[in-house]
Amino acid sequence: MKYKGIVFDKDGTLIDFHATWSPTYHFAAIELARGDQALATELLSHHGYDTSTQTFTGGSLLAAGNNDEIAEAWSKQLTDNDSSGSDNECETLSKRLHHIFAEQGRINTTAVPDLKQVLQQLKRSGLRLGVATADSYQGILNTLDTFDVIKDFDFLAGYDSGYGTKPEAGMVLAFCQSQSLNPRDVVVVGDNSHDMKMGRSANVGLCIGVLTGTSTRHELEKVADVVLDDIRGLPDLLG
Repeated sequence: MKYKGIVFDKDGTLIDFHATWSPTYHFAAIELARGDQALATELLSHHGYDTSTQTFTGGSLLAAGNNDEIAEAWSKQLTDNDSSGSDNECETLSKRLHHIFAEQGRINTTAVPDLKQVLQQLKRSGLRLGVATADSYQGILNTLDTFDVIKDFDFLAGYDSGYGTKPEAGMVLAFCQSQSLNPRDVVVVGDNSHDMKMGRSANVGLCIGVLTGTSTRHELEKVADVVLDDIRGLPDLLG
């Protein structure tokens, strides 16, 4: 079957998740814990990051949650440790965390191999390309601008774009509507079960898992139609 569009997840698919987010989450945890290493480790490990192996648990909050969800969980955890914590303090922590994620994410962001070349090859084949991410819309712009690939995409949607969040179908369906495509003519590419569930919910034609994120091949094979090492396998698969 000749597909007409691809919706990409961002972190773990277009961006190397571990290289980008391990140092970012570490920095954020230490900052919010005010240098308390034990508390920082607790913030990380409680939500899906093993500091001893430096790996993420697939589908965990830190692997698949959006910024608001992570900020809410960490803020609650910090204020629970401080009985004097108020709603205002929780809101302040959330705003601070958003700022840290934006700044450190930009500093640490690392593209997957041959990102620009692969996207240009897919565009030349006539495919419409979109992004659906648990990051913010501004986060998408910051990342894609870093690697000079914004112009390669026809549609961008973050968790705050008004189309709902993963694993709901909204962002994929919005892409289809914006490009006048039937969901069955569209492919979803991502690195975890949230991405695959999003694709299934939208009834897309093909769900492809990649191993540049937080999931193992075994985990992805349970939920994806095809598993690739990275997006470099897409042109041959979809050509």
